[in-house]
Amino acid sequence: MYPSAMDYARDGGTALIPTRFVWPYGGRRVYLSGTFTGWSQRPMAPVEGCPTVFQTVCSIPPGYHQYKFIVDGEWRHDENQPFVSGSYGTVNTVLLARESDYLPAVLTARVPPSSNMDVDNQAFQRLVRVSDGALPDDASRISQTDLDISRHRISAVLSTHSAYELLPGSSKVIALDVDLPVKQAFHILHEQGIPMAPLWDFSRAQFVGVLSALDFILIMRELGNHGSNLTEEELETHTISAWKEAKSYLSRQANEHGKSALRRLVWAGPDENLKDVALQILQNGVATVPIIHSSAQDGSYPQLLYLASLSEILKHICRYFKHSPESLPILQLPVGATPLGTWVPKIGEPNRQPLAVLRPTASLNAALNLLVQAQVSAIPIVDDNDSLLDVYSRSDITALAKDKVYTHISLEEMSIHQALQLAEEPYASYGLSSQKCHMCLRSDPLHEVMERLSRPGVRRLVVVEAGSKRVEGIISLSDIFKFLLG
Repeated sequence: MYPSAMDYARDGGTALIPTRFVWPYGGRRVYLSGTFTGWSQRPMAPVEGCPTVFQTVCSIPPGYHQYKFIVDGEWRHDENQPFVSGSYGTVNTVLLARESDYLPAVLTARVPPSSNMDVDNQAFQRLVRVSDGALPDDASRISQTDLDISRHRISAVLSTHSAYELLPGSSKVIALDVDLPVKQAFHILHEQGIPMAPLWDFSRAQFVGVLSALDFILIMRELGNHGSNLTEEELETHTISAWKEAKSYLSRQANEHGKSALRRLVWAGPDENLKDVALQILQNGVATVPIIHSSAQDGSYPQLLYLASLSEILKHICRYFKHSPESLPILQLPVGATPLGTWVPKIGEPNRQPLAVLRPTASLNAALNLLVQAQVSAIPIVDDNDSLLDVYSRSDITALAKDKVYTHISLEEMSIHQALQLAEEPYASYGLSSQKCHMCLRSDPLHEVMERLSRPGVRRLVVVEAGSKRVEGIISLSDIFKFLLG
């Protein structure tokens, strides 16, 4: 007898892979049934504009599986996919990679009966409709000429505008002294509602790096390896400079050549053009670039002016082309028809970059491990039906500074749900939206997606299936710029 879906869910260590199942042969009502559902029937939705094509997304564990379709009450199989004869007649089969063969993975902790995690429903306050179903890697509707024209015009605009134009009329930029205790820096980032800050070395009279939320994730994982609980004393003895030295040592230990993998400070001057600033962010894999100015020829006495991000550069693009959208032919394309973002694969397609998804009852330690190992900045949190509940991002780690939570928690015992509850309040006092879960549909036009991503605090959009809110993909700011700049 095949194992049921409940059997899979009881195994907290099992990984799940979101996979798209498609029935392209018509019918009035179509359901999916398989070993991963305990042979219970899961409804499939028709694709907008293609009423004979039905689809659904299921998260299934690695290994060998069998499945069939129920079309208008009749058991059917897809003759264009692998199939065998079994206990349920002729069934389709799928073999997914072992858990060790891919990262990231989906952890199958059970979902609480109810959740108070809010989701930004702005994208669903209009008429709910099923997505157009175009495969994300199907760029057949994109004219190469239109793409080349759009990229050329965007590059031309960015090349003729400087980073100085990003500077607001007034703003506050926070930098941290490298001799500051890590614990104090942890509290500053939390209290100021910021995920990172440039580092200043008084002895060298220059900016030497950046302290980010990822540093705190690495610190907590490292300290967690030395004892069951983190203590305030352990953080008290570490200065930022001491941590950076330790991080350099750990990096050399992990590097087979014994060389540090730490990177130099990535920064830009106010006169650099926006295209070069965007390329610096993309090529170095950073979220922001400090804009630093020095009136001296030798670069002494540097002044930190601002922290530039892709979001602000994208806002500049949207504002420039707002009244002449026809000059960028690609703007009306649905994002599902553009080759950008990370998507759930269709059965039979190679899974090039699996999505990282977690259940809300998975441990905080599991989330931190995924963020580091998979090199992602955020993880969608989904329920038992794979519907989006929330997003856990790197910056949420600073919420552990609230009431010194980090001094009396176990990363293995704290759940993602509990960690997200801690992260709900810090940003509200600074006038920022507490909503972190921003969504779109695969049928949404590119210009709408760009507008949403240009808003402050929005770094990614989770692509969901209309109605069910099942996760279909993720589109980040860096995805947009890699596509726009070629």
